[in-house]
Amino acid sequence: MSAAAESAPLSAPTATHTSPEPESGNVIRKVAVSSFLGNFIEWFDYGSYSYFATVIAAVFFASEDPTVALISTFAVFAVSFIMRPIGALFWGSLGDKKGRKWALSISIFLMSGATFLIGCLPSYASIGILAPALLLVLRMIQGFSAAGEYAGAATFLAEYAPAKKRGLYCSIVPASTSVGLLVGSMLATLMTIFLDGDAVLTWGWRIPFLLAGPLGLVAHYIRTRLEDSPTYQAMQDELAAKENEVQHPVRDLFKHHLRELIVSFGACMLNAVGFYAVLTYLPTYLETAVGMTAESSQIATTISLVAYVAFVFISGKISDTFGRKKMLITACVLFVVLTVPAFMLLNTADFVIVLIVELIMCFVLTINDGTLSSYLTETFPTDVRYTGFALSFNLANAIFGGTAAMISTWLISVTGSTIAPAWYMVIISLIALIAMIMSKENSHKDLDSI
Repeated sequence: MSAAAESAPLSAPTATHTSPEPESGNVIRKVAVSSFLGNFIEWFDYGSYSYFATVIAAVFFASEDPTVALISTFAVFAVSFIMRPIGALFWGSLGDKKGRKWALSISIFLMSGATFLIGCLPSYASIGILAPALLLVLRMIQGFSAAGEYAGAATFLAEYAPAKKRGLYCSIVPASTSVGLLVGSMLATLMTIFLDGDAVLTWGWRIPFLLAGPLGLVAHYIRTRLEDSPTYQAMQDELAAKENEVQHPVRDLFKHHLRELIVSFGACMLNAVGFYAVLTYLPTYLETAVGMTAESSQIATTISLVAYVAFVFISGKISDTFGRKKMLITACVLFVVLTVPAFMLLNTADFVIVLIVELIMCFVLTINDGTLSSYLTETFPTDVRYTGFALSFNLANAIFGGTAAMISTWLISVTGSTIAPAWYMVIISLIALIAMIMSKENSHKDLDSI
């Protein structure tokens, strides 16, 4: 631990945190379910937006050039991410000051509500330019409210989980994102198969967004009946024992943990680009750049996502044995070596080859995804854990994740090469590799000792 970190207030609570006993297993299960549902809703929406990108482009943007409309659709997707660092500071700070439970209970309300309203929006043909304007506003509300979801859920789980199983428990969070994408992909596939183009264009695309309403209410109900983690309560007890001691998570993060924040941001870059490129952009890429049918590309993605869910749990469990740092470095190296050949093989448009390549890319991605959430919870002390995780994760996603599809589409348009997105991912992987080499290994430490 750095000298700065040692001097940070409340960075090591004097109260001893004991790992949850077997009788508290029911509480951990409730925490896991609420964490799963919140992330499921978020990524079900984000996945649906990408899988129906060509439909949304036609509904909300008037352009005779389909490429321009598609870029506009991804631009709205990217602009919504501007709100994520702002939301990260807001929810992270409140989550560190008022509690993980409080922040997560409120954020799920806003996120699911905005998602539901997107499904109610009229088209460009009905209200003109107001349609894409309202879409942008709701996407920005989503970005703001969702900024605390992934970080808060992982922090909540990590602080309840036994130290030796923290990686496995935290892998529930990325698993829930992949299940959200999986259900979105399956729904898109079924619509492609059973509905004609006009039905999807007029009402079919609205279904995944409208479903967020009732799901959000269920997640909110579960979260309001949970207590904050023993680790967080121990920190609060220490704070209450000190007179005139006030928490300033954002200030303390930048003052005492700037190095950890920068390194974590670098580690999150690969996750941001890899996640959105592999799991949400590829179906559009295969359809628009490679020339595969929408049905074939969606089926390949759906099969890959099923495997991804299993891979992510395996990676989380392995990280408990081998450590987070080794796992994340391995993911960086594999992305550098395999990405360009993978995109070359995707361009064969052969379904079997495409499926094998997607499975390999998903496996490599889970080495990162299944490890990153536990790594980030172990990087920051309790008093700034939510803020540090949320800011590093969401800032990387705002700059690199939300723009991944748009930049990839733009690179292909400018260079004329369908391999261009692969080189972009290689560069990001090299930067992430440098960050991980500079990182520290805290895998087997109690969170109170960090």
